[in-house]
Amino acid sequence: MAKYTEAKCRMCRREGCKLFLKGDRCFTDKCAYDRRPYAPGQHGRARKKVSEYAVQLREKQKTRRAYGILERQFHGYFEKAEMQKGVTGTNLLVILERRLDNVVYRLGFANSRNQARQLVRHGIFTLNGHKVNIPSLQVRVGDCIEVPEKNRKIPVLAEAQEVIARRGCPAWLEADGAAFKGSVKALPQRDDIQFPVNEQLIVELYSK
Repeated sequence: MAKYTEAKCRMCRREGCKLFLKGDRCFTDKCAYDRRPYAPGQHGRARKKVSEYAVQLREKQKTRRAYGILERQFHGYFEKAEMQKGVTGTNLLVILERRLDNVVYRLGFANSRNQARQLVRHGIFTLNGHKVNIPSLQVRVGDCIEVPEKNRKIPVLAEAQEVIARRGCPAWLEADGAAFKGSVKALPQRDDIQFPVNEQLIVELYSK
């Protein structure tokens, strides 16, 4: 399986915004983007003429990297969103938000999506009482994500209540840190997605 192995902070610098790929570290003075808010490399500070295609590409890359998805899978999500009723760009973001690893992150059980993906792959969570290890699984309304008793002593999960209190929980989810579980109250709406992205640029890019 393909995997990005380079420094994650380089991706934030390249996209020109924080992607919060390292969790709480992104909120400290150790954040590489805060210290060097320009693209990495020898010519990172150079002023470049940006084409329309480049703007669209950067928006796609920013979104893909924020959710930790490779190109082939991301394009598959776009094709799925295009076949659904409604606005394609919004459909795409909703599909990304409904990924199990993203839901685990949104519920506060992990400091980053990458960490959430790792926890899911190790079978730390149950979905509606059944053990799951597929990060890309799409959650539905009424689904319940829970940490079994035997896994609750894991240090990352022990901090769940603090993370939930500090970061908050989206309106479409309901988190219960004390019980180590959360549920999906509704499907996410465009207003629930606070990530700064212009999804129409992604649609224009793939529609060429």
